[in-house]
Amino acid sequence: MARKVNICGIDTNKLPKLTQKESEEYLGRIKSGDSKAREIFLMANMRLVLSMVHRFPNANADPDDLFQVGCLGLVKALNNFDLKHGVAFSTYAVPMILGEIRRFIRESNGIKVSRSMRDVAYKAMQAREALEKKNVCDPSLYEIAEEMDVPVKEVVCALDAIATPLSLYEPISNDSSSDSLLVLDGIEGDKNPEETWTENLDLKEAISHLPENEKKVIYLRYYVGKTQTEVSKLSHISQAQVSRLENNAMKRIKAELIG
Repeated sequence: MARKVNICGIDTNKLPKLTQKESEEYLGRIKSGDSKAREIFLMANMRLVLSMVHRFPNANADPDDLFQVGCLGLVKALNNFDLKHGVAFSTYAVPMILGEIRRFIRESNGIKVSRSMRDVAYKAMQAREALEKKNVCDPSLYEIAEEMDVPVKEVVCALDAIATPLSLYEPISNDSSSDSLLVLDGIEGDKNPEETWTENLDLKEAISHLPENEKKVIYLRYYVGKTQTEVSKLSHISQAQVSRLENNAMKRIKAELIG
């Protein structure tokens, strides 16, 4: 029997359930302006919001509040979703629901993040969505930074600043048993200094074997932190050429390190 959950006055046992095919039919009706279909679809996906709320058992916030905030993320996801995205609605909605919940938790605690840092983080999220719409699967931080035309270190710092801190004693899985693995258990100890030194030496050796034009691009991109656009201007070549040189260099380095 399904476990009954009451949250925000909603009995989850009474929520409608939709198959994948039914969901697609409802999404089509919603796009045509069917408000009743929209209401049913949102109700059917409230279990998804509830499952996201369960990811924050240690949050210093009322679960009902988190649920309500998560529902705002659900509505935003529905407003922006299009079947042309080529993914299930739940896959598209989860990041938005989590984003709203994390934002609420962050603004509710004592950690203050500057407006400029938040702006960069939100633009990074928008850039990620834009890349995914261009069929870029799971964009890397470098690709996101390139889309924004900012140094990758700015993206990393901004996203780290708005991320919800993770407790070292939080379970890795939802298993509630006393012997479940914690985040702390999955953290590797410091590497042997000799091992780290050897890895760095191998990388430097691989880079030294690159053609000069590829070596310059790698230096500017990963040691100086320039974007492809900035490298293009400094090197007096097109951005497409910079991208091609970078990709070729990465393939050579990977091949040498593996080989």
